[in-house]
Amino acid sequence: MYIYPAIDIKDGKCVRLVQGDKDQKTIYNDNPVKVALDWERKGAKILHIVDLDGAFCGESNNIQIINDIIDAVSIPVQIGGGFRTLDKIDLFLKNPKVKRVILGTSAITQPKLLEKALKKHGQRIAVGIDTKSGKVAIQGWVEETEIAYIDFAKQLENKGVNTVIHTDISKDGMLAGPNFQAISRMVKESNLNVIASGGVSSLKDIEILKQIGVKGVIIGKALYTGDILLDEALQYEEE
Repeated sequence: MYIYPAIDIKDGKCVRLVQGDKDQKTIYNDNPVKVALDWERKGAKILHIVDLDGAFCGESNNIQIINDIIDAVSIPVQIGGGFRTLDKIDLFLKNPKVKRVILGTSAITQPKLLEKALKKHGQRIAVGIDTKSGKVAIQGWVEETEIAYIDFAKQLENKGVNTVIHTDISKDGMLAGPNFQAISRMVKESNLNVIASGGVSSLKDIEILKQIGVKGVIIGKALYTGDILLDEALQYEEE
């Protein structure tokens, strides 16, 4: 299991949102590169980067900043937010430090893109399963679908997806604990490598998620507020 410090970028700054609401943002640092280097210095083995402008709009001005982060750190990264063309996916995956690209909206709205990306890049393609009340949400969590998250997970597995990032939007940024039940169900009812995200607020949360059998835990707000110290969280990692 790996611990993934989250770096969410909006308007070129490192921010955290509350329940995915772009109007409820807290700016933690004007320099995401500095943040990335700080997490690396504190022992992170991999980073989770989200281009929020890309997620909301499909296009963004954060590409250079993300590339600057990749160039600055010596550890791998995974990146999500706004990957809606094969060219963009190819561009980032040319860099060996990009462990995987995460498709979200496009995995539903452009199934052919997912298929082409999987065929070309295999396990370096992951899919974000963002949920509201058990249903999948897209377009930066703004638009809800009628697709049950567990059904979507099984569809992705059948298509050859290996890794998914599960986020319960109602938990994200709330520091109230993850949706253990939903995460546990996904682990038990699929053979996917599940990375848990949203609501992780204590070492106990990490311990429970490890017992559930997730392959990774993404921690955002709790690291920035100091509710979780990275060096303590890293003690739950295993190779």
